[in-house]
Amino acid sequence: MRVNIIANSDTKEIFAEIHCTEVTAEVRRLESYIENFDGRIKGECDKEVSYVDIKDILYFESVDNKTFIYTEDKVLTAELRLYEIEKKLSERDFFRCSKSVVVNIGKIVKLKPEISRNIIATLDNGESVVISRRYVPELKRIIGAED
Repeated sequence: MRVNIIANSDTKEIFAEIHCTEVTAEVRRLESYIENFDGRIKGECDKEVSYVDIKDILYFESVDNKTFIYTEDKVLTAELRLYEIEKKLSERDFFRCSKSVVVNIGKIVKLKPEISRNIIATLDNGESVVISRRYVPELKRIIGAED
């Protein structure tokens, strides 16, 4: 892969173009990485807007048509809907684990199977989220533990 940087004083904003012979999964990952380069998500807490580093997010949860961002020490309201977050962060170690939760795979420290075929994921802060049995095959594919 070659990279060209062209400085132009007339350019109003930084933009990137990807030239390829075909759109592959690798090209899509590169596109997602570039789009999310700043690595932050906008959230609101107590009527104050904050930007949270993606690496600090434990999970997102949708409750009563509101999307919440959970970090180690705070909960914020996101302006994006859960499906938009899932799409935006799918290439960045985030995974839809139930109808209402998208979790940061990098924050999972333990997986415990349940009789119901759900999995309880313990995060690095000790909090737990349920991985619905519907999403277990995708999790196994992502972490390389397919049957």
